[in-house]
Amino acid sequence: MQLFKYPEENDWPELLKRPVLDSLSLEKTVSEILLNVKTKGDTALKEYTEKFGGPALENFAVKDFEIVGSGALIIPELKQAISLAKENIEKFHSKQKEEELWVETMPGIKCFRRSVAIEKVGLYIPGGTAPLFSTVLMLAIPAKLAGCKEIIICSPPDSKGNLHPAILYAAKICGVTKIFKAGGAQAIAAMAYGTESIQKVYKIFGPGNQYVTCAKQLVNKEGIAIDMPAGPSELAVLADEFCVPEFVAADLLSQAEHGADSQVVLVCTNEKIIESIISEISLQLKDLPRKEIAEKALKNSKAILVKDLNEGMHLLNEYAPEHLILACKEPNKISLQVKNAGSVFIGNFSCESAGDYASGTNHTLPTNGYAKAYSGVSLDSFVKKITFQELTREGIKNIGSAIETMAEAEGLQAHKNAVTVRLKNLQK
Repeated sequence: MQLFKYPEENDWPELLKRPVLDSLSLEKTVSEILLNVKTKGDTALKEYTEKFGGPALENFAVKDFEIVGSGALIIPELKQAISLAKENIEKFHSKQKEEELWVETMPGIKCFRRSVAIEKVGLYIPGGTAPLFSTVLMLAIPAKLAGCKEIIICSPPDSKGNLHPAILYAAKICGVTKIFKAGGAQAIAAMAYGTESIQKVYKIFGPGNQYVTCAKQLVNKEGIAIDMPAGPSELAVLADEFCVPEFVAADLLSQAEHGADSQVVLVCTNEKIIESIISEISLQLKDLPRKEIAEKALKNSKAILVKDLNEGMHLLNEYAPEHLILACKEPNKISLQVKNAGSVFIGNFSCESAGDYASGTNHTLPTNGYAKAYSGVSLDSFVKKITFQELTREGIKNIGSAIETMAEAEGLQAHKNAVTVRLKNLQK
């Protein structure tokens, strides 16, 4: 990690830049993939799967026997862990359901809002170097709770053409309707446009690499809804002398191992603590199976020495991290200053891994600074909010004159007439 001491606020934007590919080159590549899948369907999917190192597939759909038999291929301890996580995620997300609230804005006028499930949703589950079966839980559980009728999954297969059995098992117990062996930008295209095998959906969810994120953003321009821009994972830690350096180092590495394009940021008020944390990172890194990936991510990462926690929190609000750990004195008090973050972990024992897997909150979160305007996935992500209103004779009498005046002032005579004809009818 690079160390920066007491940077001036003017230097923060440059200091807090994320590692990115050349955007023009990225968009050109992804646009070509989208167009080919849109026009050639399954043929393009097969070509890209093989081109990017995948197997030659005759059929993208996962067979029923593969799903049914998935449970036998994972150890009982993992099944139990998945069940515990499922229970906590369901418990947290079920409380997000909203009751219909009727409001009488004035006599004779009632308004209300109803949450209606999005009928068809597509969930992208990263595979590659780490098959994220936990993401199945994070997306399929709220989709099912919301009442989505069709819940499909796309996930990249391994070299033998299989999906990890834990992905299939999690999908089975969460009520996913169909699962497909497709990954990358081409999978996003398949869900956006539909192919001979994969049906078109109304909204696409799920994290991924920069190609997947770019594909989601591009299809969004064409009217396909997406959850948010969720790209390479990132973590920031605000620490002081009350942190446990061993814990902080472990947390930073837990995100660095996600991918070479991940980023972690340590913001600390004490230089000796920074040195201790960096030393711990070196010690723990030696034993990691994904050491090489983590090392690459650490090259993109920063340790920043600041004057105090208030300045540190100000800097982190500018960074707007996907995950933020508060490993400092009075973390609950400091949490009140958080304005921009995907998910916050309060205190030394609130490791980010808890949110990734089993505490109950959702781990599909905005990255790359989008936490300034986007929320993480929740039950709300899978529903539309439709407003309703009902006017009685009394209601149109009470509000009619105001509508006529406003419509006429805007030069919209037909709008005015829609009220006028009703008021005249009431005079008969």
